[in-house]
Amino acid sequence: MNLEFAGRRVLIVGGSYGIGKAAAQIFVAEGADVVIASRSAQNLEEAATEIATATSGKPPAHLVCDVTQPDAGEVLADEVARRWGGALDVLVTAVGGSIRSAFADLSDEDWINNYTFNVLSTVRAIRALEPALAKGSAPAIVTLGAAASKMPYQHQIASNVHKAGLLGLNKTLAAEFAASGIRVNLVAPGRTLTPLWTNRADKMSADEGRPREEILAEFSKDIPLGRFGQPEEIAAMVVWLASPKASYVTGQAINVDGGIARGLL
Repeated sequence: MNLEFAGRRVLIVGGSYGIGKAAAQIFVAEGADVVIASRSAQNLEEAATEIATATSGKPPAHLVCDVTQPDAGEVLADEVARRWGGALDVLVTAVGGSIRSAFADLSDEDWINNYTFNVLSTVRAIRALEPALAKGSAPAIVTLGAAASKMPYQHQIASNVHKAGLLGLNKTLAAEFAASGIRVNLVAPGRTLTPLWTNRADKMSADEGRPREEILAEFSKDIPLGRFGQPEEIAAMVVWLASPKASYVTGQAINVDGGIARGLL
């Protein structure tokens, strides 16, 4: 299927690893002009090289930007103005993380830091880039959330709350931005083999003296498909939602989770 990305302007915040990087690779392969942003220059350079090698194409441009900082939106908007004259077709926000802790052990600082990472980072990016998206062609925003927003995981209360907040942001902005022609959707991954999970499994392996594969197999037992997702499987949905092929889809939060979230809604 031709997803009509040739020449389209795509900015991926959190594009140097995991699902963001996998999405960037698909966008590049589809002919888009892609910028990936992340806080680590080294990770960005490595990701750009990997993507260019995998696609036999030019590497995506990259921008060092820490979205937990107050000036992040301005940094992103300046790059869009410099590179594309202030117009943007697709914004993907692929940032966030969890704190594994009981409620009683979380401080105010823990809550604020997790909120900044999971919610405020996306708010800053969208707020700064909405004017550029309004000038784009068939503009779309896709945010990465989590299946935990619909089926909260035990001992991850901070991220459960904040990922649920992204659902409210997504639904509200879809209605607010519709008059500007900007579609807004969210992809909610389940357990996916990104550095978040592989690092966690490696730590548990070292602490418990068990192989990583055994630990991942245990966490796969309550996934109906019986395995973790691959980043590219989640990224495929991100790219489709960002494409003109999804022109009548907005305000949706779509799980790509192997069936782990069992709720009806």
